[in-house]
Amino acid sequence: MTAALAPATVLDAADWRARRAAHERRMDDRLAPHLARRRAGGRHPVEDFLFTYYSHRPAQLRRWHPGAGVTLRDADPAEFGRDYRADAAGVTLDTDRVRARRAESLSWIRDLLAATASRPAHLGCFGMHEWAMVYRQTQEEVRHNAWPLRLTPERTAEVVRERGVRCSHFDAYRFFTAPARPLNLLTPTRETQHALEQPGCLHANMDLYKWSYKLSPLVPSELVADCFELAREIRTLDMRASPYDLAALGHPPVRVETAQGRTEYATAQRGFAERAAGLRARLLAAIDQL
Repeated sequence: MTAALAPATVLDAADWRARRAAHERRMDDRLAPHLARRRAGGRHPVEDFLFTYYSHRPAQLRRWHPGAGVTLRDADPAEFGRDYRADAAGVTLDTDRVRARRAESLSWIRDLLAATASRPAHLGCFGMHEWAMVYRQTQEEVRHNAWPLRLTPERTAEVVRERGVRCSHFDAYRFFTAPARPLNLLTPTRETQHALEQPGCLHANMDLYKWSYKLSPLVPSELVADCFELAREIRTLDMRASPYDLAALGHPPVRVETAQGRTEYATAQRGFAERAAGLRARLLAAIDQL
């Protein structure tokens, strides 16, 4: 867990070096399989998503930042980047400089996080967004066409029509097939994102990773890593509940086309929403302390 941000926090060299080393070990464990696949030219529809959909590079994720308001004794600002400065006490992030450069995005992210946190969690989508992304497509047309669909394209389309689509997340909705979009109860846009995102949404909770790294280096890297870990677990559920058959990768399906599968999905979704609420609160607290 991330240490609480506080003004005038001073870390001795042994303490901050231990934190940095622990973060690097944690990320090395997560990054190694992806980097090996990348070197070999392989692709994984679950594990590689966080590195292809999101813009944060592995080297950036591995790099440790203490967060705003923390002074590192016996440190060299060159080790940490252009936004760090040295004074008599040690090396500190130049918070004012970073905040001035990112004022607009800080406000936008804070408003989105606060608006999302203010709403009740809705758990009735049952992962139909992934089904809407392959609606009325052939096996050759679907995005992850190296992996088979669990059902025929005709039965997949029937499930979408039977269950309906209740997606509030624009960045999921924009990948729907054209015939699937009119089936959604909402028409999310970038402009309505603050008004529609809700804390039960898997993609809104996965995106905490995006907001955390966009706040870096103003937030501790441990918080970014916590958001990454949650996003990784959410992506696994997202694809297990999708129309794809990924059992060969060790991901047995959550069969949301059945009542039992929908119960399993909603239970996991509720747990992710609870964990995301804590991370969202930590991100909001970090922004507010700025």
